Amino acid sequence: MSGDTCLGSALCPATGHKPKAGGLKGGSLGNKYVRLNVGGSLYYTTVQVLTRHDTMLKAMFSGRMEVLTDKEGWILIDRCGKHFGTILNYLRDDTIALPKHRQEIKALMAEAKYYLIQGLVDMCQAALQDKKDLYEPVCSIPIITSPKEEERLIESSMKPVVKLLYNRSNNKYSYTSNSDDNLLKNIELFDKLSLRFNGRVLFIKDVIGDEICCWSFYGQGRKLAEVCCTSIVYATEKKQTKVEFPEARIYEETLNVLLYETPRVPDNSLLEATSRSRSQASHSEDDEGFELRDRVRRIHVKRYSTYDDRQLGH
Repeated sequence: MSGDTCLGSALCPATGHKPKAGGLKGGSLGNKYVRLNVGGSLYYTTVQVLTRHDTMLKAMFSGRMEVLTDKEGWILIDRCGKHFGTILNYLRDDTIALPKHRQEIKALMAEAKYYLIQGLVDMCQAALQDKKDLYEPVCSIPIITSPKEEERLIESSMKPVVKLLYNRSNNKYSYTSNSDDNLLKNIELFDKLSLRFNGRVLFIKDVIGDEICCWSFYGQGRKLAEVCCTSIVYATEKKQTKVEFPEARIYEETLNVLLYETPRVPDNSLLEATSRSRSQASHSEDDEGFELRDRVRRIHVKRYSTYDDRQLGH
């Protein structure tokens, strides 16, 4: 049997007694109980339990290593005794119920490594991996805290970027009746898109910008499109802020930024889906020689000429 607390003041080493070294032979103690003082926690067990596995404890109690004892006969082990009872239970039964919390499992694994109990180390490592998989987030959404942080995120990202800026308090007028619902719909759509395209697009949230609700789309570090969902409407004798939910437009622009994934070769199926409405438009002879990628770029430049850095006439 084992315990995590001191068995009584009468059994504790007397103050001032110095430990002494002594050798233990497995045959001399046999199956008799030995008394262990592990960092102040006292345990009873047998040499048979301590020598069942090829561990440091077997080396200590089979005569291969010296052990320290005090005047009362307690064998001293200079380690934390909190998990030693679990160590003994594993030596007895080859299995244990592991702690629930990760930190406790890590502490137990550290003790198992010290005593060279590889089977218990493997159990702890497997449990930690399972807990990591269980609590690993599906996707991580950065929240912008400064303009510089936003700039660094977009410039350093190898993925296309979709940013949702929402700041309901940044308004000096009253909202229209359905504005709150539409604002929530925008946020919900952002969450759905971030889950669907996780790993392909970097989704970020901005809560410090000047707009109330605005979507921005970036590819290869360049701003491609912006969908502002707020406007001012004039009601009777007052102004009101209106929040809209242009779901189709947002979804279209999200598909468009997927064309800017690395490697920078557009997905033909995505190109067909996003340019279907323009499939009937005629192209000049100058456009016929352009590759598919260039044609996609020209579509964006034509629609969002504010961000075109080419000279006029090109």
